[in-house]
Amino acid sequence: MSGNNCTVVTDFIILGLTDDPILCVILFVIFLGVYVVTVVGNLSIIIVIRNSSQLHIPMYLFLSHLAFVDILISSSITPLMLMNYLEDITLIPLGGCLAQMCCGCSLGPTSCFLLAVMAYDRYVAICSPLLYSTNMSARVCTLLLTTSYLAGCINGCIFTGCLLNRSFCGSNKINHFFCDYSPLMKLSYSQDDLTEILPIISSASILMITVLVIIISYVYILFSVLKISSTEGRSKAFSTCTSHLTAVTLFYGTLTFIYAMPKSSYSTDQNKVVSVFYSVMIPMLNPLIYSLRNNEVKGALRKLLSRKQLFS
Repeated sequence: MSGNNCTVVTDFIILGLTDDPILCVILFVIFLGVYVVTVVGNLSIIIVIRNSSQLHIPMYLFLSHLAFVDILISSSITPLMLMNYLEDITLIPLGGCLAQMCCGCSLGPTSCFLLAVMAYDRYVAICSPLLYSTNMSARVCTLLLTTSYLAGCINGCIFTGCLLNRSFCGSNKINHFFCDYSPLMKLSYSQDDLTEILPIISSASILMITVLVIIISYVYILFSVLKISSTEGRSKAFSTCTSHLTAVTLFYGTLTFIYAMPKSSYSTDQNKVVSVFYSVMIPMLNPLIYSLRNNEVKGALRKLLSRKQLFS
């Protein structure tokens, strides 16, 4: 590298979504509002679940962890994006860039596994209600949560390890609003093809495993619900799944658009817009989906608010 008069990169410049000053002000206000709603909404979900005894069941335990992961995802990306709108040049050191990328590559798969675990929980609740307390015991729930976080950490370590094995020399401009793996790969140099294959294998494995769990769970749920004779019973069984199905559709639909479509079929700008949706907007939408479409959560929230007003 040095023989080619190539400067080793120690800092990266985040180009962001736009360099138009007026648009920057508008986007700053919008995304600041989105971030506040994300943090407040997900924190509210966690607090309500922790303080409401009727919500101390596995389904809401997993939901509280999904809310926690959503806060971490948004907090690892949005502050840097907001900073980009306030400064002419947004610099981030190599270590900070790799740390942000590692967080994204760890937390995203964790969300995938949590959504799969929630689908399995619904399968057990609807298809084997008499065995629910046994099949979803505290020990099983802890194991499922540990597996979700561990799988995310392993994926993040694989992505980070592959980038650490590469050299950054030459251009330091990242054409994105955060340190994502693909733009960093374009700026790196390596003769090792394994560093390109391993992350693909890891991501594909996580997507296939979690999607299969979700699909198989809902196939069994569908057959079980269709066996229910009363319309009211079928409606009640389906109502416990609608919020989760909505969240799954949004999350996996966006990921499919990014990773499944041919790279030539969409531009970098389109990729940025879709990335905004899954990394910034979905963490905000999840608490709204689960609170507005879930009567138990809405009821617990009303009780908690009335209790606070009573004591105040």
